[in-house]
Amino acid sequence: MIIAVDFDGTIVEHNYPEIGKPIPFAIETLIQLQREGHRLLLWSVREGHLLQDALDYCSERGLLFFAANENYPGEDRSKAPRKLIADIFIDDRNLGGLHDWGVIYHAIKNMEQGVNNRDSVTKQYNYQEKAEKRKKFFFFKKH
Repeated sequence: MIIAVDFDGTIVEHNYPEIGKPIPFAIETLIQLQREGHRLLLWSVREGHLLQDALDYCSERGLLFFAANENYPGEDRSKAPRKLIADIFIDDRNLGGLHDWGVIYHAIKNMEQGVNNRDSVTKQYNYQEKAEKRKKFFFFKKH
């Protein structure tokens, strides 16, 4: 899969334009996904030397991205779509916020097995079981 990953708030805590503290297991999880054959794209608001700072931060920890803010190295951004072409976007600004990196990893593994995105995430949180308990609590009836 092609996975686009945000930097600030996703790999490190928000402290833009500085680099924040590392978010636990972000780098390790991304390195593992890369080892398993996934193509990682850095997808960030950072540009110029700030983008290079983020790339350097990651590479010093063993994480090298296929490309940064582009679909492939050297892409002509004036002719490319604004949005990257990726199967998954990992970003703290997702609806619901950033999931724990363990949940992210297992959701991606489930998706590789054909489980859709929604079901792969809800499976990690046991939402179905919790939903059944809520139904009993609120006395929902099916019509």
